Amino acid sequence: MLPFFIVVLAVVVGLIEPKFWSAANVTNLLRQLAPLLILTVGQAFAIIGGGLDLSIAATLAAAGVVGVLVMEQFGMVAGIVAMLATGLAIGLVNGMLITRFRVSPFITTLGTMSVIKGLTLVASGGLPLYSMPDTFLDIFGDGQILGVPAGAIIAFGCILLATFILRRTVLGRYIYAIGASPTAAYSAGVPTAAVTLAIYVFSGLMAGVAGVVMTSWVSAAQPLAGSGLELQAIAAAVIGGTALTGGVGRIAGIVCGAVILGMLSNGLNMIGVSSFYQTSCIGVIIIIAVVLDRYRSHS
Repeated sequence: MLPFFIVVLAVVVGLIEPKFWSAANVTNLLRQLAPLLILTVGQAFAIIGGGLDLSIAATLAAAGVVGVLVMEQFGMVAGIVAMLATGLAIGLVNGMLITRFRVSPFITTLGTMSVIKGLTLVASGGLPLYSMPDTFLDIFGDGQILGVPAGAIIAFGCILLATFILRRTVLGRYIYAIGASPTAAYSAGVPTAAVTLAIYVFSGLMAGVAGVVMTSWVSAAQPLAGSGLELQAIAAAVIGGTALTGGVGRIAGIVCGAVILGMLSNGLNMIGVSSFYQTSCIGVIIIIAVVLDRYRSHS
């Protein structure tokens, strides 16, 4: 059903604005989609596991700022490692707070989101950082393989990794079990604390990867980069069939959800719809997604 809707959406937008089908716009759309796809993969793990991660967009921005600051002193490779390490560290903190102190994932990640935003603004002085090696921009920002942007290739790699973990590993089965019923999973011998910790570490890692892609794409580390993407990631997951109650969801579905949101945003931009209306439109989609989720859970 979702692939069919994507085709219909593409046809409708293409008829209204023929430039939507141009090679330049398709390439631009892939670049725009990459950070959202990567964040949605991490968010899907949290939701399937019965939780939520509201800190992923803030983590993306923090990873970008930390990475560029490190690049200024130690070069591109050290900066990329710093971005990934920042995501892992924040995910580890989220996971430890949730498992050690039994705090709601919603409250925990809401709190860490605010803390991360504040620290990122302090570290950057509230201003975008532009000092990064040209090699970094050439490889990850402007780089392409067979016409496919590097960011989209990285996103595809994250999708394959997430699909493998959920479908082919014991960890994946444990994630679904915890999301369906934490008590039953614990009674069955599932190490619920360790698995929950792994979920948020993975989500943080995906945010770090998205930080690499976003920073190279816009050629700047912005302290508020990706603002709002955490909600779009939730919407994409729910549109793709992931249940907010946990235990249900497929990576293929969340990819379709992210593509729908990305195409809609891109199409509205090309048609000339104000960004203010676009924000309202995304809000309506989130509401519809939640209503559909409730409908599916009671059907």
